[in-house]
Amino acid sequence: MAVRKNQATLTAKEKRDFVDALLQLKRLGRYDAYVSTHNRFIVSDTDNGERTGHRSPSFLPWHRKFLLQFEQDLQSVNPSVTLPYWDWTADRTATAGLWADDMLGGNGRSGDNRVTTGPFAGGGGQWTITVRPDSRDYLRRSLGTGVAQLPTRAEVESVLAVQTYDAAPWNSSSAGFRNQLEGWRGVNLHNRVHVWVGGLMGTGMSPNDPVFWLHHCFIDKLWAEWQRRHPQQGYLPTAATANVVALNTAMKPWNDTAPADMLDHTRYYTYDSAF
Repeated sequence: MAVRKNQATLTAKEKRDFVDALLQLKRLGRYDAYVSTHNRFIVSDTDNGERTGHRSPSFLPWHRKFLLQFEQDLQSVNPSVTLPYWDWTADRTATAGLWADDMLGGNGRSGDNRVTTGPFAGGGGQWTITVRPDSRDYLRRSLGTGVAQLPTRAEVESVLAVQTYDAAPWNSSSAGFRNQLEGWRGVNLHNRVHVWVGGLMGTGMSPNDPVFWLHHCFIDKLWAEWQRRHPQQGYLPTAATANVVALNTAMKPWNDTAPADMLDHTRYYTYDSAF
């Protein structure tokens, strides 16, 4: 059983193996498909139309499946690799360990936000951005510029205390745990972190920045924690509902995976600790 660990506790070898697997998927031409898929759903998911990956109840199971598929792709390169998570309530600064040269590299430089350090630096030849919003082919970040502070533990606890998973109208205006975790209402957790990192993380092509996986792994961990704390609550809606994915409805782009299939993460992996 794969165990997903806090990036802050990874050994030097675990960091190296993770980075090397990312770079190998990029070299093999398999990484960019994830960028394209994510961007396609960002563009197509709307509050008043069909919505699957975002602004909808299936935000969490959709990304759980997306991460699992990516993790399995990494494991095809190196079976020992699992996705680490970034606890941004603890590692809250631009000098935190995940931004070191042996992991994700640092902030973008002033002027063009180009990342110039670490294995994903622009100009290094290993991480050319091909699925991109403009002509710039290098990774960009602007840590702490779009929003000054990452979410706090107290803010996360306030969202974990929300009892109901989701509610009509099942979009970015909904009450419930999913929408507060996604960040359209309340203290804004998931969305705020994308804005804090900035650069390509602020676009639909956010998986271009490998921190995407660590951020969403933590979002998944928080969903797992909510499930642990609220065992009598579950995914909603359970019955067919226009434009959103119900409990037993397949989620695009997969035709064999419904939210119900993603509720028990322990079938596939565990986390190193509770939140």
